[in-house]
Formats: sequence, C-alpha cells, structure tokens
Amino acid sequence: MALNFGIRNGWFRIYNSFMHIKKLDHSALIVSDLARTRHFYGEVLGMLEVARPDNFTFAGCWFRGEGFELHFICESDTTAVAGFGDLGTGAKKGLAHHLGLEVENIRAVESHLRTNGVPIVAGPLPRGDGVTQLYVLDPDGTFLEFFQWDPESNLVVEERGAVSRNIR
Repeated sequence: MALNFGIRNGWFRIYNSFMHIKKLDHSALIVSDLARTRHFYGEVLGMLEVARPDNFTFAGCWFRGEGFELHFICESDTTAVAGFGDLGTGAKKGLAHHLGLEVENIRAVESHLRTNGVPIVAGPLPRGDGVTQLYVLDPDGTFLEFFQWDPESNLVVEERGAVSRNIR
C-alpha cells in the first residue's frame, strides 16, 4: 500500500492512493411518509427533487442540494426503520448522529423554520471555531444541523462536555 502525504488548507493528511475518496456524494435516509418528506425537503428546505433511475421500483425520492444529494427510501419497502431513533439529551448540544448543511444566514434559516412550524431542538450555538449551529428534526426524527461560518458572531462560546447515557 502506497501512502501519500500532503498539506491542504493547513491540515496534514495521509491517504491511501489506491482509495482516494473524492467527496461525500449522497446520504440515504429511511422515511415513513414520502409526501411529508417531499414537503419538508422540497417546500420547507427548498431542495430540488430529481429523477431516480428507472430500475428503482421501491418507493423513494431523491433531492439535490449544492454539491450533494439526499436519497429517501420508504420504510415500507426495506427492513430499516425511519429516523435516527432516540437522540437523548445529547441532541441539545449537537452530540448525536446528524447531517450538517451549510447555510448563508443562520438567523434567516431559524426564522424560516419557525415560520414553517419546525421546532428548533438546539441553537443557535457557537461551535467555538467561527461556526454557528442550529439543530432541528425532520418529520421522521432525522437530526439536521444547519450551520453558518460566522467569525464575527458575538454568541458566548460555552464548553460542550460529554453527556451521560444513564444506562441502567
């Protein structure tokens, strides 16, 4: 195995030249209701629905954002269940499985989501490196982070420590 070493954007990286991953192209999510999913991702978030391959005969839909896609599969046509499950109290600090979506104006996004009845789970929160984060749940409980690079933010950066699972 040949390793390549390089510096990009100030970060040192090592990668296997036989498997150079170019980018994260899409994420597939299981949903319970395609109409509700189409409304949320198409109407509320403003993503573009795109055609799926003709040989995909299971229920689903695809949406495209800038440089990525989200592929939705109806849970009635697979063995997986919709949503991310119980996120626990870690969600209040962003400490749970989530998809991060960069936006230009976090305050405008927050207002738009509230206007459309989307409850805010956490945020806006400063991440501590010039990013402001906002967390919501989609209709199936998929945890979404909206974030904006905002080095001028005046939000107080607080420590985000571990969250106990309270396992019995």
